[in-house]
Amino acid sequence: MTLTAPPQAPVDGGKPAVVPPRRKRGLLGTSPATRTLISTVDLQRHRGLYFTVLGLTITVFVLVFLLPLYWMFSSAVKSPAEYALSTPTFIPHSWHPENYATAWSGMRIAKYFTNTVFYAAGGWLVSLVLDVGIAYALSKLKPIFGKILLGSILASLMLPASALLVPAYLTVVDVPLVHVNLLNTPWALWLPAVANAFNVYVLKRFFDQIPDDLLDAASIDGAGKLRQLWSIILPLSRPVLGVVSIFIIIALWKDFLWPLLVLPDPESQTLSVALARLANTSQVPPTDFMAGLAIASVPMIVVFLIFQRSIIGGLSAGSMKG
Repeated sequence: MTLTAPPQAPVDGGKPAVVPPRRKRGLLGTSPATRTLISTVDLQRHRGLYFTVLGLTITVFVLVFLLPLYWMFSSAVKSPAEYALSTPTFIPHSWHPENYATAWSGMRIAKYFTNTVFYAAGGWLVSLVLDVGIAYALSKLKPIFGKILLGSILASLMLPASALLVPAYLTVVDVPLVHVNLLNTPWALWLPAVANAFNVYVLKRFFDQIPDDLLDAASIDGAGKLRQLWSIILPLSRPVLGVVSIFIIIALWKDFLWPLLVLPDPESQTLSVALARLANTSQVPPTDFMAGLAIASVPMIVVFLIFQRSIIGGLSAGSMKG
């Protein structure tokens, strides 16, 4: 129910003053629920410049992100003779979709696809367990020197990945204390992937928003720390857990350099490494190789299109303060 003030009668007994109706706001960028980068006044004043910048941005986006994908998928259906033309054709003159089936069977993509799925699933499980444990300890258990530990974890984000490549490889070749060689084993991919400072930080920020009163009430009822994590923290953290899971799987799927170093055996290689190895041989036609690349990129494109809202929502949820 909305309370409004009654119209005031004039003191001299005349007609009541007519209240002018409120002016309707424009449809573009003036609604309280709609926030835009440019106000309506600025848009009307610089309409030409606005649409020029917008057109250039869309053009650059298409050239940088969508054109390579189109070139890959269209080259996969060309004939080898058309693919080798000195003047490349933008639209294929002859269509050969059977190249995808040839690449699937001839390049043993099913074998390397299974290897990649296995490495991604195992790495996701190991990474999620360790990252959740570290984030829960830093957020709710608050150990001694927790802030120093968190600062050290965040400082690792400043180091370039190439600087950590050699120390990580030497560690995998001869694991300290146990002296085990992890080359050509899944643990060579899983163990370096679990120490992800970005995922730990995102999880900790989300755990910080969960009220401590819920944990205190559970503690009074007799729930231990692990019980509180399993029954309270994890059910409330499903959105951010989904986002972190997507990040872990995408990182493991698209990684190339590290699997190339630690998986020299062809039978244990991932799909990206196997495609790179086959590209350096003359056994695979270039059109079949492009078809193999297209097949390898389809799963991640589908995952991103399905979970793009969850990725953006999870990042914003982890950055907001409750």
